[in-house]
Amino acid sequence: MTKNTNKTYQDSPIGYELVLLLKIANEPGMLGKVTTIIGQFQSNIYSVDTVEVTPQFTLREFRISTPDQDEAHKLATELSKHQDVEVEHASDMTFQLHRRGKIEIQNKVPVNNHADLSHVYTPGVGRVCMAIHDNKDAVWSLTHKSNTIAVVTDGTAVLGLGDIGPEAAMPVMEGKAMLFKSFADIDAWPICLDTKDTEEIINIVKAISPGFGGILLEDISAPRCFEIEERLKKELDIPVFHDDQHGTAVVVLAGLINALKVVQKSAADLKVVLVGVGASGVAVSKIMMNYGVKNIIGFDTTGAIYKERDNLNVAKQWFAENTNPENFQGNLTEAMKGADMFLGLSGPGVVSPEEISSMANDAIVFALANPDPEIRPEDIPANAPVKVIATGRSDYPNQINNVLCFPGLFRGAFDGAATNISEEMKIIAAKAIADSIPDDQITPDYILPSVFNREVGKKVAELVKEEVAKSGNPRNKDESVFL
Repeated sequence: MTKNTNKTYQDSPIGYELVLLLKIANEPGMLGKVTTIIGQFQSNIYSVDTVEVTPQFTLREFRISTPDQDEAHKLATELSKHQDVEVEHASDMTFQLHRRGKIEIQNKVPVNNHADLSHVYTPGVGRVCMAIHDNKDAVWSLTHKSNTIAVVTDGTAVLGLGDIGPEAAMPVMEGKAMLFKSFADIDAWPICLDTKDTEEIINIVKAISPGFGGILLEDISAPRCFEIEERLKKELDIPVFHDDQHGTAVVVLAGLINALKVVQKSAADLKVVLVGVGASGVAVSKIMMNYGVKNIIGFDTTGAIYKERDNLNVAKQWFAENTNPENFQGNLTEAMKGADMFLGLSGPGVVSPEEISSMANDAIVFALANPDPEIRPEDIPANAPVKVIATGRSDYPNQINNVLCFPGLFRGAFDGAATNISEEMKIIAAKAIADSIPDDQITPDYILPSVFNREVGKKVAELVKEEVAKSGNPRNKDESVFL
């Protein structure tokens, strides 16, 4: 099996980065004393910069990795106790990067004189407004609409944090906007709504849609997210995409495509055990079934989902009617026996090493709960019949990361003037991601490309654009020049 020996997230240098500004007595050996103290707290020094030097003191800035926030606080407290050291400033690097937000608007054309002003604003802008009034399709060529996405949330299902509200969701939405810009040169903006009312959210998004070329729904709890997305897809003529569902689904399918090459099994022959039949679980199941997977047994907090089980919402009712062909009704331990794939989209520790050990030979484990997976790779027994392991974390191989999907997918949709995101477009995106790794380079630890491989997004965009043209659903482009 594949065994990963990387540090856990809590022990990783990525976990917590501390910036310390220290006023240190200007005496021989003081820098060594300070670094010794830092080392006692399981910390690594990234850099030391000298800010100011006087006969009495030296002001130095340290960038340090620590295991976690508690250890960083202990370190700063210990340094402040030293009579020859003053802690001028101690800050979390992550918080520093978020100060006053992570995104901004920049002008594409200059406004340096009266002539510039007359073109971009009054009086010239009036002619452009009337051109759009006379031909509404001209909005695509004469405004930012063709390259702008609204990232919409109500803050009810943020990461693994749950219902934390629209304000607390803002940093995640800003991050999503950054990824759109960084990986696809798409301008995106957070729209954080202070309502959980399904109908109100639908109406608000419809009302703001004239200013955007696409809608990305993010971190909206199930089952409301299903109705919100379906209604908006039907009632708007621009792409609408719920990333928690379909972004995850696309990247999981990409990983599965290459994992099957490693274990030399076919999609149709797999027995898949899924824990977590929420928004992403249902979407992942649909795309896997569209690819050819036939036997998926799903579990929620109540147990196995099967036909005639009660207390099912609309999405789970669909799941019950379309999966679990043998109508299995036992427990997880029983289901895991002989399973070819475990797919976790739930929470930490839901599957045991013993259950993993009961799987079929050359099994696949996708434990995707974040930050703590259903089972950590290092907790899978060395003799377990597992050949491929993937998680949602960056400190293990095979990270299932949605950024491999949504920027390129929307780039292709925009370039092809798509009015929606079809199932075919999603499967094509998954295949494009999987095909980014040549077959002779695929290994158990390398089934997905790096998120920083810029060619992946370009390939996804290119093939999605081609699919839009084939499908016959592009909008009417208006690229005319108005004189």
